Amino acid sequence: MTSIVLLLALFILPAALVAGYQNYKIAQQPAYDPGTMLLNYEIVGTGERKLVLLHGLTGSLNYWKRNLEKITKTHSLLLIDLLGFGDSPKPNCTYSLSLQLESLEKILEKEGFNDGKTIIGGHSMGAIISLALLEKQPTWFKAGIFIGIPVYKNAEGFKQIMSTHSFFDRILASKLGKYICMVHPISMTHVFKPFKPDNFTDDVFEDSKKHNWQSFYYSLNEIILNTDLFDIANGVKDKEVLFLHGKKDTTAPIENAISLSEVFTNVHFVISPEGDHQFFLQGSDFIWQTIQHFKINNK
Repeated sequence: MTSIVLLLALFILPAALVAGYQNYKIAQQPAYDPGTMLLNYEIVGTGERKLVLLHGLTGSLNYWKRNLEKITKTHSLLLIDLLGFGDSPKPNCTYSLSLQLESLEKILEKEGFNDGKTIIGGHSMGAIISLALLEKQPTWFKAGIFIGIPVYKNAEGFKQIMSTHSFFDRILASKLGKYICMVHPISMTHVFKPFKPDNFTDDVFEDSKKHNWQSFYYSLNEIILNTDLFDIANGVKDKEVLFLHGKKDTTAPIENAISLSEVFTNVHFVISPEGDHQFFLQGSDFIWQTIQHFKINNK
């Protein structure tokens, strides 16, 4: 009996209080207003070639800040915190794909990255959103770049893939994922740092605290697991695109990305032989060099 009381006192009750407070904070947030809730972003570089880069689930624009000197002389980069992540607004909303696209359109129009000369790209969930924006606004972009794009048949297929991953990944992919996010002020502390994914750098782990359970849960289920990528790709199949993928990616299996790439008529597929889902974190030079060598056919 004493041990049960101790467990309640040390873990369950504090977690319940934190979760309740997180829910309360979300409930107090206003609904998404595209007129007043602009995304956080940075423009880096002085190059002539325009490139928009979108981070993945739980990420931020800081994800891309690795060896930027390799790319900023040839490109001007628009780095954006997606709605609900990083330092962007976190409204009380569904975090649907359509809301993400609407919020991004505001920034691209504001900064002139909608001139038809821009390349749109992203990693993981950011790659999905990039593909969707390319399809929605084809005249804005001359090409798309999809890094580690996750393609799943359904939610069960995703859970099966994640069942072989780290404890941290398995929990987030399960039904408990939403509740873990509710207590992320506890679960994302240094105490739980040893359980972080092996391919996460410390700075990416720190930035992954900048979301709430609502933005995580709905983004995972509404965007990653409930988007028909093949249907979207068919709508823009003649656009020039570049797929970058790690051969050892067990989060977003490469064979699924290859199947998606075959929809396109003008596709380049580059493989990192030793890369996993976060191969940019271990080898950003490879990504930057590949992007620099990506020559767009002006038809």
